[in-house]
Amino acid sequence: MQDLGALALRRQARRLLAPWDRAGSPGATLGLVRDGALVLQESAGAASLELGIPIGPETRFRIASVSKQFTCAAILLLAEEGRLSVGDDIRRWLPDLPDLGARIGIDHLMRNCSGIRDMLELMRLGGTDLPHPVKPGHLMAAIRRQRGLNFEPGTRFLYSNSGFLLLGRIVEAVAGEALGAFLERRILAPLGMTRTRHTPGVTEVVPGLATGYVPQGDGFIRAQHGFPLGGEGGLVSCVEDLALWDRNFTSGTVGGAWLPAALAERAPFANGRLNLYARGLEVTTHRGLRTENHSGLWPGYRTYFLRAPEAGVTVIAIANHGGIDVHHLAHQLLDAALEGRPGLHPVPALPPRPALEALAGRWLAPETGTTIEFALDAAGRPTATQHGLPFALAAGEDGRLVARRGSFPFAFSLPEGGTLALETDAGTVTQFRRAAGAPVLPEGLAGTYRCAELDASWTLAPEGDGLAVQVRGPLTAAGPWPVQPIEGDCFRIMTPATMFQGWVDAKLARDAAGRIAALVVSGGRVRGMRFERQG
Repeated sequence: MQDLGALALRRQARRLLAPWDRAGSPGATLGLVRDGALVLQESAGAASLELGIPIGPETRFRIASVSKQFTCAAILLLAEEGRLSVGDDIRRWLPDLPDLGARIGIDHLMRNCSGIRDMLELMRLGGTDLPHPVKPGHLMAAIRRQRGLNFEPGTRFLYSNSGFLLLGRIVEAVAGEALGAFLERRILAPLGMTRTRHTPGVTEVVPGLATGYVPQGDGFIRAQHGFPLGGEGGLVSCVEDLALWDRNFTSGTVGGAWLPAALAERAPFANGRLNLYARGLEVTTHRGLRTENHSGLWPGYRTYFLRAPEAGVTVIAIANHGGIDVHHLAHQLLDAALEGRPGLHPVPALPPRPALEALAGRWLAPETGTTIEFALDAAGRPTATQHGLPFALAAGEDGRLVARRGSFPFAFSLPEGGTLALETDAGTVTQFRRAAGAPVLPEGLAGTYRCAELDASWTLAPEGDGLAVQVRGPLTAAGPWPVQPIEGDCFRIMTPATMFQGWVDAKLARDAAGRIAALVVSGGRVRGMRFERQG
């Protein structure tokens, strides 16, 4: 394979990191693995702004959801030994979980198709955002309060941190030891990953750990989080150690050849469509090449682990700067490493700017009340925002626009006849149309609403020229959260955005007489939460 050469690749990595190669900025580190060897690592920015310590080869970071593949590996090792089956009902190992009306298997959790609602969003809707200190028992209580699912297990995909917290608990129940101890004994130590460890507590001292920062104004503040981390995101690691993990995909030191194959094995939904999410890895294509990848997102930290096994290339991008797009950095470095490879597909071109400008604005799915905002950024590139989370759009190889981020199927063609057909997980298509202009809030919306599954009450009361939500939850109170009209019985509630969504979509449920009976609320990872009107 033709290559730019080591020097040219290093220059490209430095160009990508240049915006953060300055005093007073946190930054990122990039690693490139070729045929199992770490052949490039470049870093820029500070691991600690307070101490002026630069990011270096051994700097550790919280890798957040990149931990999920390690949790899945632990489950698979136990399954190979016959100590559990991936088809086991999760209540066999976690009998304190409620009966949610459907059988949920361990494999449903690993593939993000269980339908279990995401605990981080449940906590947020109950008034507890990430900076607030909570205990592991609080997260489990949020899951145990649920009496319904986002969907029937195995029928849809929706990312759920709850599932991976439960997987970690299953490892502990079966192995009889803490998740971190099992990972160290069975995976990390055999691979020589000496700078990787499971660190669930927020107050633990971790030598060499970079501080996470988020932009504020012209500078930065330290990112805060008070949530403990388990099987969903508790590892700290570094580029060198993740390169050792990548080598195991070909060496089979841990688990033999079957383990990486099982991690990257896709399975169909109930309707026969293949799930892009395997087991802790998303399996997609980039320019005609199969990729196995996962992102990690936590306050002040960003990680992207990107394998192109057919080319023998892996890219690792990690940042301690909450504003860095590590997905973009990783794919740019991968493209440089693949330069000159025969048969590589060209990068598809975006539609003409006038067509993209015509897309801009607010779009509504009337049946669910879900909204999307489309816009062009300062460089003229298309973006979409859903639940307050903005993401870039790219041209897909089938001619549609697709989300340029992981674990989120999202594809559509430019609208015809005023309707936009959005395809998401399992081939589900939702029809959107432009939201009407000059919206007003529904009459009689003010009042108190209660959701038993959150153990929380929302009071919608006058605030300024409109309404706002005051939350009384199981741990904290929150608000005011402004209420924004959309159209008819559809509206938004603007929620705190420490890391994830900045709004939830809501729609009224009315009784036979047309009176308001409830609010039906949906966020990025929670669908159809019902708040009953009180009084």
